[in-house]
Amino acid sequence: MGDWFFKQLIQFILKEKPTSEQIAKEKIRVAGLHKLPRIPSNFDILLHAEAADVPRLKLFLKTKPTRTLSGVAPLALFTKPSKCPHGKCAMCPGGPKSAFGETPQSYTGTEPAARRAARNNYDAYRQVFNRLEQYTVLGHPINKIEIIIMGGTFPALDLDYQNQFVTEIFSALNSFSDLFFSKGVMDIVKFKEFFELPGDMGAQNRVEAVKAKVIALKKASSLEIEQEKNETSFVRCVAMCIETRPDYCKEEHITQMLKLGCTRVELGVQAIDDKLLEKIQRGHSVEDSIIATKLLRNKWLKVGYHLMIGLPGSSKTKDINMFKTIFSDEKFLPDFIKIYPCLVVKGTELFEMWNNNTYGALSVEDATEIIFKAKKFVPEYTRIMRIMRDIPENQIIAGPKQTNLRQLVLQKDPKCKCIRCREYGTRIKQGVKVNSNNKSFRVTKYKAAKGTEYFIQCEDAATDALLGFCRLRIANKEAGIRELHVYGEMTSLGETGVIQHTGIGKKLIKMAEKLAKGKKLSIISGVGVRGYYEKLGYKREGGYMVK
Repeated sequence: MGDWFFKQLIQFILKEKPTSEQIAKEKIRVAGLHKLPRIPSNFDILLHAEAADVPRLKLFLKTKPTRTLSGVAPLALFTKPSKCPHGKCAMCPGGPKSAFGETPQSYTGTEPAARRAARNNYDAYRQVFNRLEQYTVLGHPINKIEIIIMGGTFPALDLDYQNQFVTEIFSALNSFSDLFFSKGVMDIVKFKEFFELPGDMGAQNRVEAVKAKVIALKKASSLEIEQEKNETSFVRCVAMCIETRPDYCKEEHITQMLKLGCTRVELGVQAIDDKLLEKIQRGHSVEDSIIATKLLRNKWLKVGYHLMIGLPGSSKTKDINMFKTIFSDEKFLPDFIKIYPCLVVKGTELFEMWNNNTYGALSVEDATEIIFKAKKFVPEYTRIMRIMRDIPENQIIAGPKQTNLRQLVLQKDPKCKCIRCREYGTRIKQGVKVNSNNKSFRVTKYKAAKGTEYFIQCEDAATDALLGFCRLRIANKEAGIRELHVYGEMTSLGETGVIQHTGIGKKLIKMAEKLAKGKKLSIISGVGVRGYYEKLGYKREGGYMVK
């Protein structure tokens, strides 16, 4: 796109002072008139503006990106390729010496986040900078970041490596904040100069120049120093998720994860049938998953399961019954799940089984039916985060290749009571007119892992839209808030949004405090949220905020 194009848009905005809808129509009109390859983003326009015009333009170019409608910006990072502690599962495609080369365990290396990690040599600091750059260019707000550490069994890695990896994450968030923000406002001119924009994002000379600048910024520090600094940074880590196997989620592993700032743990449960687990050489038992779930709950952490359908030795009936058991037996009841249809990928033992006709791959129709029937067991306090692995279609030899399995399931029955289907952002994308002023609160109580759970939610009952929720657990005469989440478009610190920063979070906490009356109440807190709880009278004790 030529500079003339952006000058035309900039003049239009400054002269007409249009609404966001009028700006969108003008971008489409001009782009169509000149047969441009794509519609420019609002940030594209800012990148091409004169420094003196940027403050006025920003008043009209505030974006509302759907990717951050859940209230946070997810940032996935991969650790260096390393061997899994137990060996290799039958369906696992990745690892240090896989058919795809040096890739993270259980990944092909062709996934978007994995490619970004490889480009940055699996350096945590560089991965963070690279992703924050992309988010900013795409117009997404970045002051509330959810870190997701992927790539295998993180707690099995060397402790020094774990500490250094996470230290670099916080250091990069802080550096990005210090470099480009002043009093919460981004210096776009400085951002453009550092990343050499506008320009070709993929140009090798630009990539190498930016890489050298980022590397030069890295400095030695400690985890504690960077975490403390991040409490007041503009780009804050408000949540951290770590993936692990159930047998690497013991007391000592959880203690370390808490030290790092973890608030959510994803367990690679896969199945709750020991025979199936043995057949795929999983290396852990169902009992390991049960123990890990209870330990995590009692440390006030959020618990997620990765569940795989279509495994060797399973069937439609077995898979459907697995979900029925998981959501009826109080030993399980995860807070969120990811459903992964079993896929045949080259270089795996499963591929050999399929090639020798000893394994029949799951069909799209069967996968859709299983998930459709499984969804009916999922309660309103659980979020179905993902359906389908993030493996490119051209890497899948057999099994469901469709990336829209969730849509295929919802076509059979659009009604689903899971958190993801009810949350504010989803309802808005469905075209539902949610009335954010029509707030009502209610509590769902249930037993889990020998404790009592309270799912306290704020909703617009008329549209069945979830605006926010709080998870309170009472066990062993203690109480803990395992999650507090308010949905809606991510709202910058110090500002008031449509949903965020309107008092919903405080109301949910007050309701939890009333239910926990007479007990010490601990809140699992992301590093960047500690200040919020301090204002509500909580004090820090380790990885918790306590009253």
